[in-house]
Amino acid sequence: MSSDNSIDSGTLRKRIEALPEDSILFRSDFPEYHSEFVGGTLAELTDEGVLMKLAQGIYAKPRKSKFGVVAPSVEKIVQAIATRDNAEVLPSGITALNALGLSTQVPINYTYLTTGSERTVKLVNQQVVLKRGVPKNFCYRTSLIAFMVQALKALKQENVGQEELQTIRLLITKEPDKDTLVKDVDMMPVWMKRIIKPMLKYNEDDGKTVAK
Repeated sequence: MSSDNSIDSGTLRKRIEALPEDSILFRSDFPEYHSEFVGGTLAELTDEGVLMKLAQGIYAKPRKSKFGVVAPSVEKIVQAIATRDNAEVLPSGITALNALGLSTQVPINYTYLTTGSERTVKLVNQQVVLKRGVPKNFCYRTSLIAFMVQALKALKQENVGQEELQTIRLLITKEPDKDTLVKDVDMMPVWMKRIIKPMLKYNEDDGKTVAK
């Protein structure tokens, strides 16, 4: 029995050690092994510095730089959770404002809408809250407008000033798929559409939409 465990342990260790840096893995990623055995192996690799424990059941193979070990970003962790759950996620509240550069406040608690299960993930110095979002939040085809709707909802109409408009205009300019952008803008809440629509201009000569 100990020999079999030794073989299994070596195989599991090699699989994990072969993962590229900045990879995120879950305790549940190895259903072919007994849960306690996986937990023990992950704990050993964490003690050895091969892995970093991010939260309960979530680990990373951290990137190493000349400044030391670099943990994955919160966004990368959330995307890994979404991929595992076959779900979509969107930043909301101050998280959305920060993601678009409409706020310089770095959130301690990150909030996201998800099409998957609601949960709270407690990281070392931060907390990620995943809330169930209604389908209309995920109907936009460009990430920019999907993020923008959540950001403006948090900012509120009366707080959109010239500085915010300038930032939004720059983001609109950088969006490569202008045709899809126009369609997404048409689906935004009315007050948001009034803000974004004037920033778009249809060029009749080449049939393309550009940002003003």
